[in-house]
Amino acid sequence: MKYIHAVPNFSEGSNKDVIEEIVNQVRDIEGIKVIDYFPDPDFNRTVVELIGKPAVVKEALLNMAGKVFELIDMEKQTGNHPRIGALDTLPIFPLARISLEECIEFAEELGKEIYDRYKVPIYFSGENARTEERKNLDFIRKGQYEGLKVVIHQPERAPDLGEPVLHKKAGATIISASQSGHVSVNVILGTNNLSIAKNIAKAVRGPSGGFSTVRSLGIYFEERNLTAVSMTMLDTNKTPIYRVLKLIELEAERYGIPIVSTQLVGTLHQDALINCAEYFLKIENFNYDQIIENHLADL
Repeated sequence: MKYIHAVPNFSEGSNKDVIEEIVNQVRDIEGIKVIDYFPDPDFNRTVVELIGKPAVVKEALLNMAGKVFELIDMEKQTGNHPRIGALDTLPIFPLARISLEECIEFAEELGKEIYDRYKVPIYFSGENARTEERKNLDFIRKGQYEGLKVVIHQPERAPDLGEPVLHKKAGATIISASQSGHVSVNVILGTNNLSIAKNIAKAVRGPSGGFSTVRSLGIYFEERNLTAVSMTMLDTNKTPIYRVLKLIELEAERYGIPIVSTQLVGTLHQDALINCAEYFLKIENFNYDQIIENHLADL
């Protein structure tokens, strides 16, 4: 049996009734497991993680898309997280006994069906990107919903599916397939000075001189009166979490501030944490047979 991993992100993180109604579209369905979902009121965004059989996942995501488009109005939506649409991103990853090529085809079919059914413009990113630039979410999202409305008629900013105009309520959706999932990490800083967080984020992210596989921004958590470097890590094998954390520590020392904590948003492969354990514990000659749970599959 083949299994796929999908991580839809929609642009609502505060209204519990709306969030629950949207997530209900993928809950309690045979052939799907919702691992968890992560509403963030500061970002005004919710990340949903689910796994399941491709055909069942596709129909559930189509239903979820319809509910998102019904309940979220981008003309009224605001938040700290960059976005261009109500169902902002919909990344797809292979999980078990399914190839990346099959996931690329799945993403293509899903994008076409979302457009055919709801007339929401589609941008393809990741392995589905039509150009090298569109592999980068920052390029597609430049100017966000408000800015994209103004330039979407330009050929380099037009959607891959649909007319060069945003849906009047739902904006546009970015769909992609990639080999491995992104890891979302928030490093909480011991300061409420947003300028410091933004400066550190600039030092970390690839386009401004940091790590090529990291995208980051400085944000303010109002409820905690603290700031954070919020990161999307595109490849934790090429750029381990510990390496980025050490850079953030060094940059924070310049301002005399500590790192309070680190938040992991969503799931990640155990490799990402094992790399950190090897580094910080200085483990010699580690191998995966030393993790007892890894032997369960042989029973």
